[in-house]
Amino acid sequence: MDLTVMIPELLSALPLTLAIMFVALIAGFVLALMATTFRVRRILVLSQLADLYVSYARSVPVVLQLFVAFYGLPVFVALFDMKDFVTPTLASMVGLSLYHGGYLSEVIRPAWLAVERGQHDAADSLGYSFWQKLTRVAGPQALHIALPGYGNAVIYMIHNVALVMYIGAADIMATAHLVMERDYNQYQFSTYLVLGVLYSLLCLISWLIVRVFERRFSRYTSKTAPSRIKLTASI
Repeated sequence: MDLTVMIPELLSALPLTLAIMFVALIAGFVLALMATTFRVRRILVLSQLADLYVSYARSVPVVLQLFVAFYGLPVFVALFDMKDFVTPTLASMVGLSLYHGGYLSEVIRPAWLAVERGQHDAADSLGYSFWQKLTRVAGPQALHIALPGYGNAVIYMIHNVALVMYIGAADIMATAHLVMERDYNQYQFSTYLVLGVLYSLLCLISWLIVRVFERRFSRYTSKTAPSRIKLTASI
């Protein structure tokens, strides 16, 4: 099989694949922050709902969550007379966002709880609001702790986005199957090999980006960090 023909065909589906992945990563991150906030602050009813959501996202296979989104969204939007609004791409984004948010919540919550209690008390004694404490004191420290787990979550997302082909989304994997069927499945090995290289490159790029952020936020756990906090408190 001519790779100069196959590779451009596969790359033509890359923009949609990346769009699904980025939307799921962003929406999932927002959902994870909300779920973590409810669970950490133990807000009545909301915290129990957040626990239930995280349990669903972590317990149910990702492909089943995609089917739930694909068949469940039309039922929901039918209440607003928007049946034609649901597409396989939208269902993929919703399903992966719900999965990623629940999974990521279990990365962020332990990281937040791992920050020393004294850091929270010091911020409270200085009159910091919850948002100020989040952005200036505990948040940067928790972020450094959570980054390795977040990097794994991103890699899992890259892997799981390949499952959207089962609900009809035209991602790279679906395009590869169309290419193989067109050629009567003669070049399965070479096609899957190229797919493996593409997914590996996406994972490598994601890992390198996370490593950059890990180095950037490593100063918040350095040996000199307590002295800077004491100096700030004394001022």
